[in-house]
Amino acid sequence: MIRKILMSAVLGFVALSSVAFAEEGVAAATTSTGGGYGAIAAAIAIGLAVFGGASAQGKAASAALEGIARNPAAGDKLFTPMIISLALIESLVLLAFVIAFLKITNT
Repeated sequence: MIRKILMSAVLGFVALSSVAFAEEGVAAATTSTGGGYGAIAAAIAIGLAVFGGASAQGKAASAALEGIARNPAAGDKLFTPMIISLALIESLVLLAFVIAFLKITNT
């Protein structure tokens, strides 16, 4: 019983300390973005990148699985290029995330 009380107290302190740190971050973010247009632009950029990446990954996986379904013997030959293409698509999304993050920090 004491262990549960102690654990809930520790979790309560952790939750309250995160709120205090969030207030400091909000104050710094609102003064450095110049009205928030940089943050809005970064949010739109990352949203479009994620949407494009997700649809491209869906199409790539769909085409690869359709090819494997038509010719199961070609599964090994299609699997590696599919994984490589999914990794390259994901790298473009991560690049857009880095650019959006740099846009927020440099405004």
